[in-house]
Amino acid sequence: MPLASTSAVLAASAGGTGAFNVIQLEHAEALVAGAERASAPVILQISENCVRYHRALAPIALATLAVAKAATVPVSVHLDHVESVDLVQEAVELGVGSVMFDASKLDYADNVTQTRDVAAWCHQRDVWVEAELGEVGGKDGVHAPGARTDPAEAAEYVRATGVDALAVAVGSSHAMLTRDAALDFELIEALAAAVAVPLVLHGSSGVPDADLAKAVRSGMKKINIATHLNHTFTDSVRETLAAQPNLVDTRRYLGPARDAVAAEVARLIGVLA
Repeated sequence: MPLASTSAVLAASAGGTGAFNVIQLEHAEALVAGAERASAPVILQISENCVRYHRALAPIALATLAVAKAATVPVSVHLDHVESVDLVQEAVELGVGSVMFDASKLDYADNVTQTRDVAAWCHQRDVWVEAELGEVGGKDGVHAPGARTDPAEAAEYVRATGVDALAVAVGSSHAMLTRDAALDFELIEALAAAVAVPLVLHGSSGVPDADLAKAVRSGMKKINIATHLNHTFTDSVRETLAAQPNLVDTRRYLGPARDAVAAEVARLIGVLA
């Protein structure tokens, strides 16, 4: 199936759309396998931290794009939490169809200026743009866990920047290993009423299943999950190596981990439906 646009993937989902992070090739394969098992569209995300790990964007991006294009369900590839304009431009040149430009460390005026410029450049190339307003907790220690996005400011920010989706702070936090984040559902509803573009929930790994489903019903559309699936992957590797301590063939423990993530992705897609 041809590579899908993120806007088309979001439109194809009756409920929320799962946006899951790629770290290695096995992750990309697992995410697509899970989506195919659920017969649902999916977004594969490559973060700036992932690019840093691989020391370059092209190898992981081209591999992920290849996996996406071979899928039997709609799949888009998205560059996540990118602060570098150069990286945005490189991703677009490689064929990545959407980006999340993160200028949330800047003050409001500078955030608007930089995000507006990136959005204009991307839109000239038919690339979908997500941005962030109101810091989401836990990201590299720079975001306040108690931060919340103001609905009126969010509506003005979207108007001023022209972005296609907005990540908002509503109580979730990045890199949580427990699933006990407390979301502000009244705020989600207020944001959904005020903002004309899809809302994005970052830090969703820390949100329990029932609250993920409620967040979608309250107005969240794109649901980003990374740490929870890394936990699933690593737990499987630990289990395999504990049972077979002399194992040295990486395929023998990465394969089961890939299968475990695929099963969990299929389950999570059902939660978000």
